[in-house]
Amino acid sequence: MDIEAFAWMRRLACAGSVTLIAALSAGALPASAGGLERPQGAPILTVEGNISIKNDGDGAVFDRDMLESLGEVSFKTMTPWFTGEVEFEGVPMEKLMEAVGAKGTEVEVVALNDYKASVPIGDFGEYGVILALKRDGKYMPISDKGPLFIVYPYDGHAELQKQKFYARSVWQVAKMIVK
Repeated sequence: MDIEAFAWMRRLACAGSVTLIAALSAGALPASAGGLERPQGAPILTVEGNISIKNDGDGAVFDRDMLESLGEVSFKTMTPWFTGEVEFEGVPMEKLMEAVGAKGTEVEVVALNDYKASVPIGDFGEYGVILALKRDGKYMPISDKGPLFIVYPYDGHAELQKQKFYARSVWQVAKMIVK
C-alpha cells in the first residue's frame, strides 16, 4: 500500500470505523490523476521525476496488468547472462515513457537491491529497448532477474554487445526516475 492511500485510509479511520469499512468494501481510493488509472494488483514499478502523468502523489505506480495494457512486443537475442538465444517479451520503453508524460534525457533505473544505472531516453527509440516481463514465455520471478528487466536487442546492433549497454540492462527493476 502506498503512503497516500495509507494516509487517506487513516483519515477515514479517524472519522469512524464504520466509514472505513464502508469505504474499503466499496473499493474507494483516491481517484487517479492525468488519465493514468491506479493499480488494482500489487504494484511492481514506480516512475518518478520529470513526468506529467501521475497516479500516486508525485509519481506513477504500475501493476503487471497496467504495464501489459500498454502493449507488448517480443524479440529473441543472445545475452551474457543466459545460454543460447532467449525470447524476451515486454513493454517498449518508449510507450512507458509516453504513458507517464516523461520529459527528460535519461532515466535512472533502480533495482530491488539498489543497483542503479542511467539509461539515455534516446536509446529507447533507437534500439527498441523493452521493459521485459517474460523470458521464453514465462513471467520472470525475482529470484531469476524479474519481475522486470531492461533488455536491448543485443543481436540487432553490434554496438550493443558492449559492457556499456550490458550495464544499462538492469534486472529486478523496481523504480525509474526520469531526469
